[in-house]
Amino acid sequence: MPAAKIPWGGLLLLAAAGFTAVTTELLPSGLLPQISRDLGVEESAVGSLTAVYAAVIVFTALPLSRLLGGRVPRKTLLIATVLTFAVSNVLLALSPHLGLAIAARLLGGIAHGMLWSSMAPYVSRIVPAHSVGKAMAVVFSGTSIALAVGAPIGTFMGSVLTWRVSFIVLAGVGAVLALMAVWLLPAAHDASTHKTPSIRAALKLPGVIAVATAWPLLLLAHFTLFTYVAPFLLSSGMPEAVTGASLSVVGISGLAGIWIAGLTADSHPRRSVIAAVALLLLAFALLPVLGGTWIGVFALMALWGVSFGAIGIYNQAAILRAGGEHKDAANGLTVVTIQLGIAVGAGYGALALTTVGAHGVPLAAAVPTTIALVIMVVSRRGGYPAGAREKRR
Repeated sequence: MPAAKIPWGGLLLLAAAGFTAVTTELLPSGLLPQISRDLGVEESAVGSLTAVYAAVIVFTALPLSRLLGGRVPRKTLLIATVLTFAVSNVLLALSPHLGLAIAARLLGGIAHGMLWSSMAPYVSRIVPAHSVGKAMAVVFSGTSIALAVGAPIGTFMGSVLTWRVSFIVLAGVGAVLALMAVWLLPAAHDASTHKTPSIRAALKLPGVIAVATAWPLLLLAHFTLFTYVAPFLLSSGMPEAVTGASLSVVGISGLAGIWIAGLTADSHPRRSVIAAVALLLLAFALLPVLGGTWIGVFALMALWGVSFGAIGIYNQAAILRAGGEHKDAANGLTVVTIQLGIAVGAGYGALALTTVGAHGVPLAAAVPTTIALVIMVVSRRGGYPAGAREKRR
C-alpha cells in the first residue's frame, strides 16, 4: 500500500474515539461532588464508578477480544464499540440512583477494553508496514488531548450546567463518530480474520513478555506520581494552584512527545524508546531536587509529559511487532496488564506517601521506571529490537 493511501480520515476518527473513551474514563473523578449530591450518596461511593470501570476492563478485555476478535469484522467491531460508549454515557446521565450508574459504567468499561484491544491491530492492517508508528501517533494523540483538555472541559461543563449534561454531550459525540465511521473506516482483511487470537501462543514469544512487562511498569510509575502530584508539590513549597497548571503541562507536552514518536517509531524504535524512558527517569529523579522552583517544576513536568507521551507510541508499535501473527492476542494482553499497572500505581503511590513522605513519591516512581529501562536494554532481540535504519548504521 503506498503512503498516499493512508486513510487519514479514518485515523483521525479513531483518535476522536480514543479521546471520547479516555474522557469517559476520567470524567467521574472531576464531577464526583456533583454526582454525589445529585444521587444522594457519599463521595466514596461515587468513587466506585471509576473503580468498576477499571475492574471490568481487566476481567473482560482478554476473553472478549478472544471471543470476538476472530469472528466479527474489525470495522464492525469498532463501530459497535463506539456505539456502546454512547449507550453507556446515556444510561449514566439518566441514572436515578447509584446502582444503575454503576451498571452503566460496567458497560462503558467493557467498551473501553474492546476499543483498546482492537484499535491498534486494526490500524496495523490498514496502513503500510513502514508507517505504523506514524499512524499510531495520530490515533493515540486523542489520549493526550483528553488528558489535557477533554476531562477539564467536561468537568467545567458539569460545574456550570450539570454533570448529566457532560455525559449526554459525550454520548452525542460517540453516536456521531459511530455514524462517520461507517464511511471513513476502511475494511481490514487479512489471513487471520477467522482465527481466534491465541494468548498462549503470544506468551511463547519472548518479545511479548518483555513489552507486556515493561510497558505496564511505566504506567505504574506514571500513576504513582500522577495520583499524588498535589501532595508532592505542596511538600515542595509550591502553591495549590500550581497542581492544575502542572498537570496541563504534562498533558499538552505529551502531544509533543507523540509527534516526536510519530517521526521516529518506525525508523529508530530501539534508541528512541530507551532515550524516552531515560528522560522520564531523569525527570522523576530531579523533581525532589528542583521541584521547589517554578522553572524547575514546569521544566520537569514538560520533560515528564514529552517522554511519557512518546513512550506510549513506542510500546504500542513494539507489542505489534513482537506479537507477529499473534498481535491481536498480544495487544489484548497489554490492555489488561496496563490496567493492572494503573491500579497498582495508585496503591504503590499511597504506600510511598505514607512511608517516605510526599517529597519522596517521585523517587518511588523512579524505581519501576528503572526496572522497565533495564528490561528494554536487555531485550535487544525480542521486544525492543533495532529498526532497519539503526541496523544499517
